[in-house]
Amino acid sequence: MIRPRKMKHVELTVLSRDADTVIEYLGRRGVFHFTEEEAERGSLESNRPAHSLDDASWQHIRETLEKLQSASAVLGIPLPAEPDEGSVLPGEEEEVFTDRISYAVQSISTRENEQIQEKKKVEETLTEAKAFANLNAPFSDLDQLSYLTLRVGRLDSRSQDEIREVLADRAVIISLDSGKGGEGGDRILAAASRKGRFALDSELKRFSFIPISIPEGYQGVPGELLSSLESRLRDVDKELERIKEEKEEMCREFGPNLKKLAASYLMASIVEQLKSRLIATKSIYLLAGWVPQDTIITLVEELQKLTGGRLSVRTFNPDEIATVKEGRQKVPVSLEHGAFVKGFEGVVFSYGAPLYGTIDPTPFVAFFFTILFGIMFGDLGQGFVLFLLGILAGKRGIKALSRFRGYSGPLMAVGIASMIMGLLNGEVFTNEELLVGPTRAITGLLFGRPVDRILTIMPLAEKGGSVAKLFYFFGFTISVGIILNSVGLLVNIINLCIMKKYEGAFFSKTGISGLLFFWYAVSIAVRVLLKSPFMWFDFIGLLLPVFCIFFGPVIWRLAAGKKPVLEHGIMVFIVEGFVEILETASTYISNTVSFLRVGAFALSHAVLSYIVFRFSEEISRLEAGPAGPLAALLIMAFGNAVIIVLEGMIVAIQVVRLQYYEFFSKFFIETGVEYKPFRFRKGIN
Repeated sequence: MIRPRKMKHVELTVLSRDADTVIEYLGRRGVFHFTEEEAERGSLESNRPAHSLDDASWQHIRETLEKLQSASAVLGIPLPAEPDEGSVLPGEEEEVFTDRISYAVQSISTRENEQIQEKKKVEETLTEAKAFANLNAPFSDLDQLSYLTLRVGRLDSRSQDEIREVLADRAVIISLDSGKGGEGGDRILAAASRKGRFALDSELKRFSFIPISIPEGYQGVPGELLSSLESRLRDVDKELERIKEEKEEMCREFGPNLKKLAASYLMASIVEQLKSRLIATKSIYLLAGWVPQDTIITLVEELQKLTGGRLSVRTFNPDEIATVKEGRQKVPVSLEHGAFVKGFEGVVFSYGAPLYGTIDPTPFVAFFFTILFGIMFGDLGQGFVLFLLGILAGKRGIKALSRFRGYSGPLMAVGIASMIMGLLNGEVFTNEELLVGPTRAITGLLFGRPVDRILTIMPLAEKGGSVAKLFYFFGFTISVGIILNSVGLLVNIINLCIMKKYEGAFFSKTGISGLLFFWYAVSIAVRVLLKSPFMWFDFIGLLLPVFCIFFGPVIWRLAAGKKPVLEHGIMVFIVEGFVEILETASTYISNTVSFLRVGAFALSHAVLSYIVFRFSEEISRLEAGPAGPLAALLIMAFGNAVIIVLEGMIVAIQVVRLQYYEFFSKFFIETGVEYKPFRFRKGIN
């Protein structure tokens, strides 16, 4: 029997000073499935969380992460969403380096924002000044005609920086002597919006500003004022360019370390969140959870070395846990498979985890998924494309397909199955003629009579094709369905026996009684198809399992030495029994007939391939010169691409549907809990 890995419940009691180290190790090792039952099974004197997420340590981690995120936003460096493989919990060195990066980035960000604001003010002032540069009005009157306030005069050069800081974003102060060898360098142009006029005048007066008289009748804005504004704008742009270069240098210097620090503090954040949920006293923590039995020895040895022996370990079998025996806690299920079968675990867990201790259905899923897909998607060339995609998505494949690594095995498997089916029906990239020669040679050698194709799905595909062959093929798909249904019933019977639910194992519609009814009904159907008459003993063969299903509860109680109890009366019991029998018969009929869709999709694939091939062939004949073959080639390429992508998805969905409704429904009466060990990197399996 194929069973999930055996699990043990483990309680680790560690000192508070070792808690971070132990949790860090468990997060890297990825084998400890924390349980939610610590409070119920905790053996500590004071069952309480050691701290809450309002503690200073948690707040410090949050603030540090915010600093790092702010720095990354300024430098344009994306931060990781989870810890890296080499991440470690932050210490004093990381604290110092974080402060250094944060200070440097904050400083350059402040400078950049100041220059951006300065540029904005200068641009607005320059735009306003240019608007009145050619205005036919005295300069002294511009103050009355626009939203711009201009002041020209002298101000001690030592006070200019101070007044700029005081006025901040309310006005622009520009030196008119900058770069022109002016005497003393004290001439300035002050500009502000109209609403900032009074603040400007007040501050200028406070700093002993001396206005310069503009020649009487001078019209417009003086040219030297415009040139000074433009010069100032160029200076600001140069400073912004220098800041940009400094930021690029910071990216090269701090980028890798910034990501490393963020990963470390993300790890610390995860550790703190976990610790807030653990049961602890002031001095010790209790870590309780499930671990695969085959990893416990190594786990304990490594933890003993890590903590210097400051560790207490207790292990329990599942049947020793009160909450498990009472049904209030389920043991997590861990499945261990090779590369091929492991790729199909997603199909199983998407429906539900099997109960701990029961049969693992994944190998059956892998086998039937591959077979059914191959039957419905038979083409040598298209199957090779799927096989190649599986290789490229594997560990040694291309990096761009690494996200599909979990599907590498299934892709290769269904690709091989499709290639085999393509060899049987003689198709390669929808072409029905390329394999005729090799097929005739092989069949002639093996069977003494050469044929164009071993398996004919579509009767029109070969001369003299018979519709009877198509019915034989549909009969084959029904046979596959019978086998799949039978396997599901056998899995359920074994699971019920493992769980000691013998009544269901023997007398339910998915138990031995239902299986015998199903098999005998199938045998009758086969005999009828072979023109064998329905015999009198067939009534006994059908009625006996029906009788067991109908009176199953009564028979079981009598066998157990108990008095039969009809809780809702004899009539309700009879009605429920008849409904159960009708449901059993209808379920088995529908579950079996449902596999006709396998043949139907195989036929639709053959028809679509036939259309693509014939259409490209006709185009090649109609078009003269090289245009015909080229057009045919394009049609073949496009048609195959559509079939691989679109029909491939449809076939995969149909196979999953058959697994869900015709296989899983037989034994997935109750689902378990998937084994999800604690780890820092959630994307790692």
